[in-house]
Amino acid sequence: MQAEPVKVEQEACDHDCEDCQNECEDREEQVDFTAHLNEMSQVKKVIGIVSGKGGVGKSMITSLLAVLSRRKDYKVAILDADITGPSIPKIFRLKSKAMSSDFGIVPVQSHTGIEIMSMNLLIENDSDPVVWRGSLIGNMVRQFWTDVVWNEIDLMFLDMPPGTGDVALTVFQSLPVDGIVIVTSPQELVSLIVAKAVRMAEMMNIPIIAIVENMSYFKCPECQIEIPIFGDSHLDEIAKKYAIPNIFKVPLDPRLSQACDRGMIELADCEGLEPLSNLIENMEERI
Repeated sequence: MQAEPVKVEQEACDHDCEDCQNECEDREEQVDFTAHLNEMSQVKKVIGIVSGKGGVGKSMITSLLAVLSRRKDYKVAILDADITGPSIPKIFRLKSKAMSSDFGIVPVQSHTGIEIMSMNLLIENDSDPVVWRGSLIGNMVRQFWTDVVWNEIDLMFLDMPPGTGDVALTVFQSLPVDGIVIVTSPQELVSLIVAKAVRMAEMMNIPIIAIVENMSYFKCPECQIEIPIFGDSHLDEIAKKYAIPNIFKVPLDPRLSQACDRGMIELADCEGLEPLSNLIENMEERI
């Protein structure tokens, strides 16, 4: 059986507002953008992992949280919503492609059984660029929800693209996101970027579970002193300003970077995120 690429409608205005997500002056009525889960799928809880900018380790945090939950025997999935810059397949060292069936697209399973769907699991060559407009990218993310057969998933993690653009809007309007985790880094400029992500979540009425400051410090293996390589942390100030109760500081660990590069994330030590993992697993689902 050959993998079949998902067909996406081309961007064009046919004046049919029911299936359109664009907010234009000609729209006369409110439209329900909810995307309906594939009839053969079951997904209990959906957690978005977001960042205001790239390069902060969002995909790594997504992967580590998925690995931690899977180690506790939860049925876990990752929906890679970063269509133009997918990295999840490499992090998990996936070689096979997603296949189609009579019921929909079958996601690829990692070595420990995490179900994964990513754009790189559909295209022939991993290095081929996806040069699409924002609306097409958003539609592809919706199809990852509606056309993929997710098998009794307890926890689905959405690896979102950086920023607050079309894909974020599509996901928050269309998918039943129970909450988000914002990933950031210690640089002072990041406080402004985090503010944008926080306000986007507030506008879309999406609960913020926690903020994770990745690469917060480096712990010297000899003297155990914590060295703020990328500058002093501003996480406490940001969390207080926006009334976010849960913050987590993850150290810079070269072993985690190597695990991602080698596709061995499922063997990594990720105990530093255990409290956040427990928090996500125990939180109530949104109705």
